Amino acid sequence: MQDNVEQFLAHLRVEAKKSTNTTTAYRTDLDQLATYLCEQGVSSWDEVTYDHVLGFLLFLRTRRYANSTVARRTAAVKSFFSYLLSQQLITSDPTERVDSPKVNRAPPRAIAPHQVDALLELPLRSSTPESLRDRAMLELLYATGMRVSELVALDLSDIDLTAATVHCAGRAQRERTLPLTSSVITALEEYLDNARPQLARSAEKQSSTLFLNHRGNQLTRQGFWLILKGYAEEVGLHELTPHTLRHSFAAHMLGGGAELRQLQERLGHASLSTTQIYTHLTSGQPPASTDAEPDPVQMDVDSD
Repeated sequence: MQDNVEQFLAHLRVEAKKSTNTTTAYRTDLDQLATYLCEQGVSSWDEVTYDHVLGFLLFLRTRRYANSTVARRTAAVKSFFSYLLSQQLITSDPTERVDSPKVNRAPPRAIAPHQVDALLELPLRSSTPESLRDRAMLELLYATGMRVSELVALDLSDIDLTAATVHCAGRAQRERTLPLTSSVITALEEYLDNARPQLARSAEKQSSTLFLNHRGNQLTRQGFWLILKGYAEEVGLHELTPHTLRHSFAAHMLGGGAELRQLQERLGHASLSTTQIYTHLTSGQPPASTDAEPDPVQMDVDSD
């Protein structure tokens, strides 16, 4: 059974071009399903019935998983069995009659410009390599609106300080080139000149990744989250998440008079309707209904 899971995940990575975050989440979901089925005496995917699938979803509900988690698990299971059927590895799809649960997606939340300023000033209290790195990361994230997964994936070659641009790979190979402000350029210059060389000395193997941790290796999304959480708590923003800066960038850009299409291009959204959720942040009106069925292979930790 595990071999089929690996085949499916490889399909997502290679053919469907899904992100590492998506495939990692799907692995967790399908591993949990396989464990549940094993406990039910099921030894092959072709033995799985509609009742087995419903039993698994009930199992999740009884353990008080969040609606969003159940929705993602359901999407993962439906997508997996659809793949097995397409490969003729099963004779029928046990999830065919399983509805994808609706998820009430919370509207994006932004913080005020003065709160952003307070957050960006915190690393300036110190001149350690870590502080210089943190300042460059926060400045870059807010000034461009890129996702955290995109930020930590940047290489040195993606930054062009002369042209004042950064190249961002984005999702589904939607590459984009984003402009850099003077404050970001200054922060990056200080980091590259005075901090990154020191951080790189700790590495056993040299990396071309732009942002390094204290061991000289690529900084992870989780590592960035812990860094941001520490700064956020200092300024009383206890519910701040890495994506809040992306939301704030979008809201402040629209508030400054930017066109929606321009914002779509900056954020790397495939659809303008995704970008439109930010209009309520500047209009003061609540967003349109956000009830939506989860896309079987697009749900990701780094949303929108």
